[in-house]
Amino acid sequence: MKKVLITGITGYIGGTVAKKLLEKGYRVAGLVRNEQHTAELASLGIECIKGTIHDEAVLSAAISGADALIHTADSADDAYAADSMIRALEGSGKTFIFTSGSAIFGGKENGEKNDFVFTEDIPLNPRLEMVSRVHINQYVLRAAQKNIRSIVIVPTMVYGDGLGIKKDSIQLPALIRFSKEKGFGVYFGKGENSWSNVHIEDLADLYVHALEKAKPGALYYAENGRSTIKNLAHHISECYGLMPAQSVSIQEAVDRFGPAGAYFGFASSSLCNADKAKQELGWKPKYDAIEAFI
Repeated sequence: MKKVLITGITGYIGGTVAKKLLEKGYRVAGLVRNEQHTAELASLGIECIKGTIHDEAVLSAAISGADALIHTADSADDAYAADSMIRALEGSGKTFIFTSGSAIFGGKENGEKNDFVFTEDIPLNPRLEMVSRVHINQYVLRAAQKNIRSIVIVPTMVYGDGLGIKKDSIQLPALIRFSKEKGFGVYFGKGENSWSNVHIEDLADLYVHALEKAKPGALYYAENGRSTIKNLAHHISECYGLMPAQSVSIQEAVDRFGPAGAYFGFASSSLCNADKAKQELGWKPKYDAIEAFI
C-alpha cells in the first residue's frame, strides 16, 4: 500500500494518524470540507480533496485513487456514510479501517460503579441508545465477505496533544471546561463509573499497525489505562486550583452535554481490554496515565 485516504483528516484522530503515516513514507490524501485548512494540510504533503463523506461521487473517486481508506470522521453512528464507503470499496480488496467508539460498552450507570471489562470475544448486548453503532460495526466487519479488508477500531477515552490541526480531544477538555465554570472538579452522581483510556499517539500507532498487519474482519479495542470520572475530577481540582471535586446531578450533565454525552460520555462505565491488539499486531502503547495530561 502506498496511498491512504483519510476522512476526518482535519480532526483530532485523523490528523494524528495522517502525521504518523507521513513519517512512515505513505502518501496521504484527505477529504476536506473547509478550504481554510487546505494550505496547511498541503504544506505537510497531504493531498486535499474537496468534498464530504455524503458526496458519493467525490467519495467514490477518492477511494478509487487510494489503496486504503481510514474513516476517522466524527460519524460512528452514520450508517449512510458507512454504506457508501463499503459500496465504493466492494470487490476491490482494499483496506477499510472504520472508527467506532467505546460508548457501546456503556450501561447507563448514572455514576454507579461497574468494573466489568469487555474483550472482543464477548458478544455485545448494547443498550437501545447504542444499538445502531454496534450494528454499523458488525456491518463493516461483514464487508470482509465482499472482498474488502475491513477492520474496526474502538477507541476509549482519548487524551494527549494531537499531531494534526486539531490538538484537543473531546471528553477530558469538556470536563475541564465545565469544572472551571463551576469552580470545582465535576463528576456525576457518585462518579464511581470508570473509563478505559488511550493516548492519542498510541492510538494512531495502532491504526498504522492495523493497516499493515490486521486480517480482514478484525475488531480491536484500544486502551492502555483506566480511571473513574471522580478521580479525574479530583485531579482537575488540584491541577487548576479549584475547590475540591463535587458531584452534580445527571440532569445537569444532560443540560450541559446532551443525553448522549451525559449518559454515555460521562456517567456510564466503559471498560475494555486491548490484549488482542498487543498480541496480534505487536502494538506497544507507551502511555498509561491520563492524570499526567490534565
